[in-house]
Amino acid sequence: MLSEISKNIFSDPVLSLGIFAFFILLLSLPLSLISTLKNKSSDLVRNLAIFANILIALQLISRWIISSHFPISNLFESLCFLSWGLIIVQLLLEREYQTPIISSLSIPIILLTLGFACFLLPEDLRSSSNLVPALRSTWLVMHVSVVMLSYASLIIGSCLSASVLLIDNDQFLQIRSNSVGIGGYKISNPTLNKEGLKPHRFSHIEKLDTLSYRSILVGFVLLTLGLVSGAVWANEAWGTWWSWDPKETWAFISWLFYAAYLHMRISKGWQGRKPALLATSGIFIVLICYLGVNFWGVGLHSYGWIFG
Repeated sequence: MLSEISKNIFSDPVLSLGIFAFFILLLSLPLSLISTLKNKSSDLVRNLAIFANILIALQLISRWIISSHFPISNLFESLCFLSWGLIIVQLLLEREYQTPIISSLSIPIILLTLGFACFLLPEDLRSSSNLVPALRSTWLVMHVSVVMLSYASLIIGSCLSASVLLIDNDQFLQIRSNSVGIGGYKISNPTLNKEGLKPHRFSHIEKLDTLSYRSILVGFVLLTLGLVSGAVWANEAWGTWWSWDPKETWAFISWLFYAAYLHMRISKGWQGRKPALLATSGIFIVLICYLGVNFWGVGLHSYGWIFG
């Protein structure tokens, strides 16, 4: 087993870069957990994540050069691209609010996706192949990359909502953020003048909730763009805007689910743990959309998958 892995590493530079990135993240995992226990962000964990992201970017560029097409046409490539997107979302959120919880949540997910791609997939699914005629389009880059980035943003946002439920779960949670930025909420007493206003420091949970909301909002916008570009591409490739393919159907279900979350949060004024619970369950919706329907081996989106 080890000799076969070593042989693949030296014979396949694309796989080598992915494996190196995996072990860099594996090294950073206990460091991020220690940082979480100490409740103090670690620059080392962040730098290791940046280094791993550079390695994955080099991996994708190498596959692009070798295959002569954008590296997101099969399961191996999409998993690597998703790993890259997850790290990007992690780094952006940590720039907004420095807390070790973000890396502690995202790194295990990245290890699962990257490890599955590099260690568990059969060699024939890792190897590059010529694109089928339907995928030879400039829409490949626009549609698939945007959808994968939306998955990354939605997954991280949903995981942050899970952390909101788990941290101090016996504490009453009243979200006072306006969900646009970290800070600001409406004053219920109209007679209070400006001199009476005092600055308020938002709690750790409230900041995590706001980050979750913003990540999901960005993911929802990207998913919307992905659905629109996919419809245009489908009309160009198959002569129909929508065919109720299993992948299309579940992508639409995912869109409706997160649209309901945003509607309840913005219009209905849902507060506390209700929106966090709803967002947390969205992880399973995204996983079914991304992996589940493809394991059925049916539909127009099963190229390069296990049963495709």
